[in-house]
Amino acid sequence: MRVVILGAGVIGVTAAYYLQRAGHEVVVVDRQPGAALETSFANAGEVSPGYASPWAAPGIPAKAIRWLLMHHAPLILRPKPNMAMLRWLTAMLRNCTAPRYALNKSRMVGLAEFSRDELGALRRDLGIAYDERTQGTLQLFRTAKQLAGSAKDVDVLRSYGVPFELLDREGCVRAEPGLAAASDRFVGGLRLPGDETGDCHLFTTRLADHLARTGVEFRFSTAIAGIDSNGAAITGVRTDAGVIQGDAYLVALGSHSPQLVRPLGIHLPVYPVKGYSVTVPIADPAAAPVSTLLDESYKIAITRLGDRIRVGGMAEISGYDNSLPARREATLLHSLNDLFPGAAQPGPTSFWSGLRPMTPDGPPIIGGTALPNLFLSTGHGTLGWTMACGSAAVIAAIIGGETPPIPVAGLGLDRYRG
Repeated sequence: MRVVILGAGVIGVTAAYYLQRAGHEVVVVDRQPGAALETSFANAGEVSPGYASPWAAPGIPAKAIRWLLMHHAPLILRPKPNMAMLRWLTAMLRNCTAPRYALNKSRMVGLAEFSRDELGALRRDLGIAYDERTQGTLQLFRTAKQLAGSAKDVDVLRSYGVPFELLDREGCVRAEPGLAAASDRFVGGLRLPGDETGDCHLFTTRLADHLARTGVEFRFSTAIAGIDSNGAAITGVRTDAGVIQGDAYLVALGSHSPQLVRPLGIHLPVYPVKGYSVTVPIADPAAAPVSTLLDESYKIAITRLGDRIRVGGMAEISGYDNSLPARREATLLHSLNDLFPGAAQPGPTSFWSGLRPMTPDGPPIIGGTALPNLFLSTGHGTLGWTMACGSAAVIAAIIGGETPPIPVAGLGLDRYRG
């Protein structure tokens, strides 16, 4: 079967790998000149199944108000006269209940854990290196209230069988020795030893290179204008280089997926939530993080990627805006320099923003549509890197008419009916 994948981010490229492995002919189309040049380009670097949780959770509306008022705000809301934003925010608020949170989290954790295992298998099979580390993630609590509040997270981790370590100040410094110079800034932490880190862009580009050498066709610098249908099935994808045809079509365009499928009568509840990152060279390896640290107060991740530090985070709801305000960079650097003073080289940074494709309930949308040869893999939010390989294995099985390797109830678009 010939499968046309729309999107060459980490979701689309990993799907290409699993589809090719299953024996399909694969074509990948993207407007950028290479793989992983949009949302997959400079994310925080975490592969964190243990933190696979919906943003829509009990207590979030009250917390959001406090976050909006902080000087270094982890949440920025810029309302627009936009019905898509209003519908998405309303749906998210409806999911901020304990029963819905528990259901949505259960759908996310299974996929994330499976995906982490699949990433490890792919790494072993292909020998791809991407500044990966398997040394866990440390969630750092600056206040006693945050530490006490982690009890709920511990209960959830225990219920899912996720290994964890609850650490005092000294334990945090043992896990991340670079914190010794800032030990008065925090009271404890929650460490997940099973989490991983790595450069998502490096992984995706090296996987794309491997796939191109082994027969996958990549059509880069090709703008997608629309999808053609005869009412019963998809007949082709219109691009600025002509119509591309296949037997099956996979939409993996992140935040841009809804606009593409809307003319087909498909309404995707996916909306962009902007994130930021800075990448800086390491000045003092002993002062730098060992793996990933999550600054709970500012919702910022600080990750070591080879000889660099990636600092990523924040959530800005402002539509399809990719501007780079200096004050957002200042927030990222404040967290880094406060916790790891002297770790980064002073001077210019690589400052970036990306549009995370978020669903209002949390889990991604993976599966088929009312059109029998059109499939979706989008809406992964902040967990695209964490869930990529698992999502790819699932959608490849679905497209091939096979039983998915894990239960997929609640991951399809049909969960929004009614």
